Parts: sequence; C-alpha cells; structure tokens
Amino acid sequence: MDELIIRQEGEVAWVTMNRPDRLNALNPTLVEALREFFVGLYWRRDVRVVVLQGAGNAFCAGLDLKDRNQANSRHSIGAGLTGQRRISEIVIAMRRCPQPIIACVNGAAAGGGFALALASDVRIATPKTKMNAAFIRIGLSACDIGVSYFLPRMVGSSVAAEYMLTGRFIDAERAYQLGLVSRIVEPTAMEAEARGFVEDMLHATPLGLRLTKEALNHAVDAQGLEAAIAMEDRNQILCSADGDFPEGVRAFLEKRKPVYENREG
Repeated sequence: MDELIIRQEGEVAWVTMNRPDRLNALNPTLVEALREFFVGLYWRRDVRVVVLQGAGNAFCAGLDLKDRNQANSRHSIGAGLTGQRRISEIVIAMRRCPQPIIACVNGAAAGGGFALALASDVRIATPKTKMNAAFIRIGLSACDIGVSYFLPRMVGSSVAAEYMLTGRFIDAERAYQLGLVSRIVEPTAMEAEARGFVEDMLHATPLGLRLTKEALNHAVDAQGLEAAIAMEDRNQILCSADGDFPEGVRAFLEKRKPVYENREG
C-alpha cells in the first residue's frame, strides 16, 4: 500500500496520506514521500492547486510512536537533528511552493499533523476535527515543525500559549471561531467544498495565483506597510505584463471560465 497517494486531475493534485490503520501517523516512508512531493512542487507548472487529506477517519495523528525504527532506535545528537530536519523541511517546502494548499482536516490533526494543517493555505474542518500541539504531552517542546511560527500569527500569542503550553485540543467550532479553519462541513461534503475552493482559485491566472501566495507569505513577516505595498506593486506590474492577463479580463467580462495558456516559468 502506498503511504502517499497522489492523484492529478488536470492542474490539481489530490494528495492523500494513506495509513488509515495508524490514523495516517508519520513514519519514515510517509515523511520522505511528503517531503519529496512538496519540495518538487516548486519547479512544477502543471500543478496549480494542491488538496491535502488523510485516508479514513483522521487527517494525521502526528509522529508514529509505535513505529519501531523511530521509537526504539538511539541516535547521536547530529543524527537526531538530521532526522528532525527531514520532517521540518516538509512545512518549509509547503510555504515555499507556489501552489495554494487546501487541507481537508477530518478527525485528528495532532503534533506533526497539526503542523501540516497550519502550513496549508486554507483549512476545511468537519465536526470531528480535533487539533493540538501534541509534542508537549510526550516529553517534548510544543515548539516543533513550525507550530510556534504559524499558530501565534494566526490566533495571537495568548491563545497560542494556551494551546501550546497545555497540549489541549482545539475542536472544530473553536478552530472556526479563531479563524484557523474556513469552513466546517460534514465529512461527506468535504471533497465538494474543496472543489469549490479549487474552482475559484483556478479563475486566477497561473502567475497571479503564484504571486499572491508568495506575497501573502512575505506580508506576514513584512517590516511595515510600505514593505508589503512594495511587494503588491511588483505583483500587479508583473501580472499585467503577463500574456494571460487579457484572457482573465475577457473571461470576467464574458462571465465564463478563463482558458489560460500552459506556460513555463
């Protein structure tokens, strides 16, 4: 059984973590597959949007502590740091890749699964969604795999401290109140909800979509308004000079789906 199933439909990659019997917990094989996929996305223009989900009744329960290779082996500090970087590189690649990532978070998103959800651009939840920084409950720090970066920027430092210092679960309703998720739908409606987001995103030109994600990421850490506006000004000039811009305008005026050229670069 493939640990990670990647199905491409046109310009959309549907990515499924496929260890349902282990609640899609991260073992070395799944970590490697996720990292290779997201790192490789940076250079791909045939994929414009990614939908990330988990098979079965969970999104991802975090690190698989029952996996013998991880739980029972002893490493030097250097080897341990290398192994840690193999995992943390996934979320760096998720933010760096130009494709928006829609996370369909059904059931548990704990520890590393929480990090994967936070590193996505849009999160859809179900009533069964439960997210937490589980690391602190197993003898580690809650600051792991980008959680200490993403969470306070999304919910503020006080709320982030509440959940990171305790390891408490954030249920779907609380996540919606905090703005961590965009929608709460039944599990059977999750794919349709994701497809709605995909359809709207694909109305953007390929360049416009990529540059919007890039500028959003930079704006989060921008030193001020002028820095953010400088990036926005650059984006608008680049997009208006792109060959797909006239088609975007025509499609808008004609109230139809745009047909963009499949461009490289």
